[in-house]
Amino acid sequence: MQAGKPILYSYFRSSCSWRVRIALALKGIDYETVPINLIKDGGQQFSKDFQALNPMKQVPALKIDGITIHQSLAIIEYLEETRPTPRLLPQDPKKRASVRMISDLIAGGIQPLQNLSVLKQVEEEFQLTWAQNAIISGFNALEQILQSTAGTYCVGDEVTMADLCLVPQVANAERFKVDCTPYPTISSINKRLLVLEAFQVTHPCRQPDTPTELRA
Repeated sequence: MQAGKPILYSYFRSSCSWRVRIALALKGIDYETVPINLIKDGGQQFSKDFQALNPMKQVPALKIDGITIHQSLAIIEYLEETRPTPRLLPQDPKKRASVRMISDLIAGGIQPLQNLSVLKQVEEEFQLTWAQNAIISGFNALEQILQSTAGTYCVGDEVTMADLCLVPQVANAERFKVDCTPYPTISSINKRLLVLEAFQVTHPCRQPDTPTELRA
């Protein structure tokens, strides 16, 4: 490992960034945050400096061990492989597959469809409905899957990468005014996770770049 504090390029409200913040907190990794405001100045992710860091012009990006990693799940898997305690992927291959399946469902099948870059392509009057439909469609599937995989958390009774994806996505659902009453399994797991310290300290309302009016 190379010495030096890791640097996380993050936006307080980015659910992908929140996943990584939770992983870093759970693993006790001290890091520096460099805020990238996705709204200000037309989006700071489009600056030449940030594009050189991440050609996809997205957050998060993590500088660690002499390399820069993009994509939240790739970052979490790297942290898991290099700093395996506490583990975020179960030892059992079947449970590990379930964790990856749920993580991919959220990170690939729900969140991108209601992401800022996609919503910008939709007429403003239809953006809320678009986002709600994307989340509802995904949650319908996710609720059914979790009924067979969940214990205390998404897969069994240990916090895993799937939980790191779930909580930020539920926050997105709430922000887009999705009624989560039809999803009791999702809601109960989310409630149990939100009391854990790693989820509280990394919450969007407690970040360096959180606007004053949204702080808690």
